[in-house]
Amino acid sequence: MPGLFDTAAVVRAHESAGRYFEAGGLRSFVREAGGGEPVVCIHGVPTSSFLYRKVIDELAARGLRGVAFDLPGLGLAQRPADFDYTWTALGRFCRDAVDALELDRFHLVVHDVGGPVGFELAAAAPERVRSLTILNTMVEADRFERPWVMEPFVVRGLRRAWLGSMTRLNFLGLMYLMGVKDRGATPAVELMAYIDLLKRDDGGEAFLRIMRGFERTRAKRELYVSAVRNTPYPVRVLWGRDDPALTVGGEGESVRRIVGLDRLDTVPGRHFLQEDQAPAIAARVAAVAGGG
Repeated sequence: MPGLFDTAAVVRAHESAGRYFEAGGLRSFVREAGGGEPVVCIHGVPTSSFLYRKVIDELAARGLRGVAFDLPGLGLAQRPADFDYTWTALGRFCRDAVDALELDRFHLVVHDVGGPVGFELAAAAPERVRSLTILNTMVEADRFERPWVMEPFVVRGLRRAWLGSMTRLNFLGLMYLMGVKDRGATPAVELMAYIDLLKRDDGGEAFLRIMRGFERTRAKRELYVSAVRNTPYPVRVLWGRDDPALTVGGEGESVRRIVGLDRLDTVPGRHFLQEDQAPAIAARVAAVAGGG
């Protein structure tokens, strides 16, 4: 077990658990576990494939193959200054990534900004998606407002100072406030390691570009609705009911209504429910993968 502040050891262990690959001319990183039908787990911000480390193990325990890769600009992926960090381009990278990883058909799990990015993938290749599981994200792109903790990242003259304030300890406090309900589920050093992965190599400049690349247009809303409603694959929604950023009554109900579900399936988690609700997430994915 790494020491209380040995986040570098956490990152090394994470890196050792996966492998690097190339897609769309960019080097990225993937973690995989298990066999059976692949489940592609797409992360948002300010996270990476590290977010799904528990989920992919739980998927493997249920006879599936968990797959989580880093989006450009985050985690252990390359961070080219001239890359287009919009949802459109990140979605295009995802299609290149599943091709590079030789994933013909797959189940898809999306979360946070990984929702729009994953919907780009699903809309571009619906015939390859076996099922879609939606976790705490947004569909109505044109009406989405960034939570208060994320808005400063796009304000000129403030964004770099706000990013600079994200020390390991400050981020740990935010994770306990916004992200993780069960503090005993994850060692504090692992939560602090998110900052090492966020600021790696470029100090977080690519992350700031991603934050400014949100495409909050009606056209994107219509595209994302098409990826979750009346689809050739089953769609399920699972929400952390205590999420203070993307709330059950706000984005949760919006997604439920658009998908056309009678009720919203929830678990006692906050925004980063992968940290303390990994078994519940994997169980829902396994159920839909098995036709349940």
